[in-house]
Amino acid sequence: QVQFVESGGGLVQPGGSLRLSCAASGSISSIYVVAWYRQAPGKGREWVATSTKNFGTRYRDAVKGRFTISRNNDKNTLSLQMDSLKPEDTAIYYCNTDLQSSSWGQGTQVTVSS
Repeated sequence: QVQFVESGGGLVQPGGSLRLSCAASGSISSIYVVAWYRQAPGKGREWVATSTKNFGTRYRDAVKGRFTISRNNDKNTLSLQMDSLKPEDTAIYYCNTDLQSSSWGQGTQVTVSS
């Protein structure tokens, strides 16, 4: 099974931008769905955005128009461009194939604060 390692998080002011990256241990070209999830302090993990095998995308309503998900099958990476960040975007961000997965990486911390 493919394992994922997230990176690119950090501290940013409201309205700022970050680009997250997810590196897969193997090919993702054959994986139908790869997605970003996040977990805010004191809350459960929630779905953020999805990239499909045919490069279709879907987004959580709260991030539509601000986040852009993309995959690079040649590099086996998944990215999340985050613009116009808000304090409520503060969370640990993860990538995976399924919200119900029993295996998760370390995630990458995104903190949006003035």
